Amino acid sequence: MRFLIRQLPLAAIGLLAACNSKPDATTATSVAALLTPGPWRGELAMQGQQLPFLFEVKTEANNPVVYLLNKGLNGEERLRCDSISAAGDSVTIRLHVFDAALVVRAAGQGKLQGTWVKYDTKTPYRVPLVATAGQQPLQFDSNGTAGDVLPVLHQDLLKGATYKTTFFYKDGGSYPAVGIFKYNQGASQDALTGTFLTTTGDYRYLAGSLKTVNDTLRLRLSTFDGGHAFLFTGAYVGHQTLRGNYYSGLGGHETWTATYDPSAKLPDADTLTYLKKGESRLNFNFPSIQPGGRISLTDPRYLGKVVVLQILGSWCPNCMDETAYLAPWYAKNRSRGVEIIGLGYERSPDYAQAAARLRTLRQRYSIGYDLAVAGTSNKDSVAKSIPQLAKFLGFPTTIFLDRKGVVRSIRTGFSGPGTGKYYDEEIAHFNNTVDKLLRE
Repeated sequence: MRFLIRQLPLAAIGLLAACNSKPDATTATSVAALLTPGPWRGELAMQGQQLPFLFEVKTEANNPVVYLLNKGLNGEERLRCDSISAAGDSVTIRLHVFDAALVVRAAGQGKLQGTWVKYDTKTPYRVPLVATAGQQPLQFDSNGTAGDVLPVLHQDLLKGATYKTTFFYKDGGSYPAVGIFKYNQGASQDALTGTFLTTTGDYRYLAGSLKTVNDTLRLRLSTFDGGHAFLFTGAYVGHQTLRGNYYSGLGGHETWTATYDPSAKLPDADTLTYLKKGESRLNFNFPSIQPGGRISLTDPRYLGKVVVLQILGSWCPNCMDETAYLAPWYAKNRSRGVEIIGLGYERSPDYAQAAARLRTLRQRYSIGYDLAVAGTSNKDSVAKSIPQLAKFLGFPTTIFLDRKGVVRSIRTGFSGPGTGKYYDEEIAHFNNTVDKLLRE
């Protein structure tokens, strides 16, 4: 997917150090007093829009834990945030694997106000937020009525309708996508789920509403994973076409159009990135996330085995989805003669900071395979560090090598669990590719 690449603001260093301190009994008491156990609803104020998100506070081992909740085509995800600290009247909630946090303080009984902070940006990145305790719908839009949209639209919305979609940059450029929307006819709130697939990944779990406002059927979908806040708004033009806006965090904005198309699909993900003419192997020697270690395909651990290379970043949500699958898969399948190497491209060029971010990812997902610090999170860095690759497009990219070390397949992007059947197809493709190489 497409994400802005930024660095760490100096203003956040002091707060970051405080966030990493070990909580004591006083901290735990302060946090518990502010974060009431149970469901919460938050709103981010960004670009003149209100992006809603849901989270839950639980008490585990006498300590508060926050779970970010996202609903989508394939059920619900719960992103665990267990690094929570207090300083003065504020509480800082570190957000899952991302270098980001919610910094909040009390704003009345069962109410919070504060800021969503991202630390890995070149300039300060702070988005105001408010939150209220209690069970509430995600979309709190009092405008319009849900009504019965199915006579207006097509029955495919009940099982998941696909739309041929184009996103447009501010500069006039564009990229293709496939929109998938599913309508829950019996729901009075948050009746719509969906996502957008692109050539470099998907926009993950999206949920929201489909309502008639001033005789126009309007769509709202959003998600917040801690590192990324996406809001999609749109309106039907006729019965088959949507036009809308896409807001991403502090300043990202694109427009989009979508037309109902049951056969809509993206280019083959196995053809987008390839080797340069005359190349068949990769040659690298990267530092491990363990200080002093190095990782190379010539290491005895990899010789004579099928090897899967995962080009990733801890900042990348699609990489997070792929890692959530690969980590347990590797634990179950490594004995078959297959290895995985994660090549990490982090936002900081500093080895210590980059390795620390990747170690956080490893701990969160119990990764048993090797991780290396390969470069910084941009296409040029990948092209420079792995010069055999041609036309690298985005993170994640997965490369399959046979037992002789020959590159046999390169797959761009990853369709995660928020995409429904496309995730099932992604997993089947991965296993079929590995099984074929293991049989040779």
